[in-house]
Amino acid sequence: MNDQGHKEPFKLGVLMLDTHFIRILGDIGYPHTFPFPVVYRTVKGADVRRVIARGDTSLISRFIEAGWHLVEQGATLITTSCGFLASFQKEIAEALEVPFVSSSLLQLPLLYHVMGQRGPIGILTASKVHLSKAHFEGVGAADIPVTIAGMDNATHFNQAIMGETVPLNSQTLEGEVTKVAKKLLKNSPDSPALILECTNLSPYRLKIQEQVKRPIFDLVTLLLSFYEVMKNSSPR
Repeated sequence: MNDQGHKEPFKLGVLMLDTHFIRILGDIGYPHTFPFPVVYRTVKGADVRRVIARGDTSLISRFIEAGWHLVEQGATLITTSCGFLASFQKEIAEALEVPFVSSSLLQLPLLYHVMGQRGPIGILTASKVHLSKAHFEGVGAADIPVTIAGMDNATHFNQAIMGETVPLNSQTLEGEVTKVAKKLLKNSPDSPALILECTNLSPYRLKIQEQVKRPIFDLVTLLLSFYEVMKNSSPR
């Protein structure tokens, strides 16, 4: 609230990894993905290697500090540009005075129960190799059945997003992620829904859904639901 006690409008704050590839419509890092104001803060040193490959806990204090900068800019909800920050959910949420959404994986328990516990929830992740028990524990989903497919062997994804060695080709990446999603459901046909862990896959959500005939959830869909609930209320 401001000094006069009036409610501030909804504003999303995004903690960005220290990356440099181009963001496109649908990506968390593209402001016009959302129908509301967005402010960004890059966490220096929080690159793909330290966050995804290492799960570097020494970065938590940097994320908290950056989160407070966003709060000072009027952010009423804080999120991140990488689902692997799920393992830091508790520490960052407790340190900030506004709600914190680390990852699309927070939806796992809800989806599993809403879907009648009929099958494992599918997860499309940037790296199956590095998605660990700690990430599921961080969002209270350690006991939720899941089936996981990663972009580990997707050449363009790893060059453009993980390695930042070539420019992003949206059409190529769309083809890669759709192929991975189809393979996931071929191996786990009873999965009733999929979650995109990686925020860089969100631009292709509708295309994937069209191809696999399953509801696809991601961080954008989660944040839009928060917006509908919070836009006319104070966060705390």
